[in-house]
Amino acid sequence: MTSHETIGFIGLGVMGGPMCRNLAQKHEGAVTAFDLNAAALADLSDTKAAVAASVAEVARAADVIFLSLPGDAQVERVCTGPDGILAAARPGSVVVDLSTTSVGAAHRVGAALAARGIGFADAPVARTREAARKGELSIMVGASPEVFERIRPLLGHMGTDVTHCGQIGTGQTVKLINNNLLFEHVVALAEMMVLGERAGVAPQVLLEAVSKGSGDSFALRNHGMKAMLPRAFPEKAFPPEYVLKDIDYLLALAKEHGFDAKAVELARRYYEAARTQGVSGRYFPCVIEVIEAGAARDLQVAS
Repeated sequence: MTSHETIGFIGLGVMGGPMCRNLAQKHEGAVTAFDLNAAALADLSDTKAAVAASVAEVARAADVIFLSLPGDAQVERVCTGPDGILAAARPGSVVVDLSTTSVGAAHRVGAALAARGIGFADAPVARTREAARKGELSIMVGASPEVFERIRPLLGHMGTDVTHCGQIGTGQTVKLINNNLLFEHVVALAEMMVLGERAGVAPQVLLEAVSKGSGDSFALRNHGMKAMLPRAFPEKAFPPEYVLKDIDYLLALAKEHGFDAKAVELARRYYEAARTQGVSGRYFPCVIEVIEAGAARDLQVAS
């Protein structure tokens, strides 16, 4: 029963902050939060969320602990480090990792926690910051059926689409596939926008026409129309560096299974070019500027 359990939340960044806010507003029980950034904690001052002084304080207080962290290193340190969850949480508690990590990290963390009687779910989220604010995320969950049933009502406070993908690791597998499909599509869309313009078709006309045909997509309507068309690539969004992290996680998974992911490898070259060709730190559809400038002209399709 989760309705009156104490919830912990660690990591109040761009996505974690609004997710924690939704829990604090909708969950009947207590919520306690921790982040290294005092301003992020202050942003929750108008909610019932209590501020913890450390990861260990959250772990001691909470029955279910949510994480929203940058990647493998941070998740493993918070979970299994000397002052982390493993050392402080009670047997019978559950850790739910909303971060995007490698599948290998999910397995390692899950095994370490299980040895102490602590449950684990990898539950990465998809969609935008606005969706996080509205509680309309898509959440892909890797967990035992028992853990999934326990945490599903809580995930429902943050997302409108919660999918049980299978055992631990499958949530990250589905999330990485989702992200890499998007990254590849954005590269393909960028190429076609540049080609169309050079052939005399105004980019807005191109996107409006294609949106009415079989080339329509989420990437076209969002990344194409809202970012690539107006060349709006803000800082502190999702930059090429984050894309490369997720691509490398996917390539590691492919290697583990003896799979040669050539399209992913090609997309990686484009985003690496973006990282090194003057658009580092900007929203990742900025890859169109690299293509437009010809900085990616030496890329070759993997043979």
